[in-house]
Amino acid sequence: MNWVIRSAEDIYNAVQDIGFLPFFANEVEGFSIEEHTPVEIWFTKQEGPWEWKGPVLRMGNCVYGKFFNGKAGFISTKWFPDFANFRRDGYDFDSREDDGLKVEMVDKNIYEELIKQKSVISKVIRQRTGYWGKEGKGGFDTIMTRLQMQTYAITCDFEYETGKNGEPYGWGLARYTTPELYLGKSFRTKVYKRTPEESFDRMLKQLKKKFPDAKPVKIGKILGYKNKKII
Repeated sequence: MNWVIRSAEDIYNAVQDIGFLPFFANEVEGFSIEEHTPVEIWFTKQEGPWEWKGPVLRMGNCVYGKFFNGKAGFISTKWFPDFANFRRDGYDFDSREDDGLKVEMVDKNIYEELIKQKSVISKVIRQRTGYWGKEGKGGFDTIMTRLQMQTYAITCDFEYETGKNGEPYGWGLARYTTPELYLGKSFRTKVYKRTPEESFDRMLKQLKKKFPDAKPVKIGKILGYKNKKII
């Protein structure tokens, strides 16, 4: 695909068109924000894709998270139910535990805090769950990546801390929530509508249409398909 990213609107339009958009280059050539962003915008002290994440999310109809091999990207709300259904293998968080599937206790503690808080800044959830400061526990980023890869957690916005003069500074802080809370009924009624296999086939067909030269096995790797029989 041939397009150039020079604004938050360009990212948003690409997400809505393709349905999925990893931030970084991956197995499928041309399937990332990085590859379509001019170098002078990607490596700059001025606004670029790093600062546009929040504005893109605030345009609506998409979510953000570490969905692609542990790396970040956007997914449109049109395609996220299929993506979540496939990644969850048809299980919501509670039913995994009820059916005896492995659920890490550290994951459960953070997930339950997300439910309790509705949405919460990364700094705050670290503090509330004991992952903050010199004496805090380690492993928070690993846990949050796992929850996002499983689609039980998403990033719904990025917010900046402000100095005494009211000016924002530093990196944007991720605001976490769950798809069920953020997307509401429209997500809950669609997410398990199909079998996980049907959801995967739909996504594969969509991305094959957008990237006809890409091998299905490479698309499958991005989507998280682990069955080596895919061709």
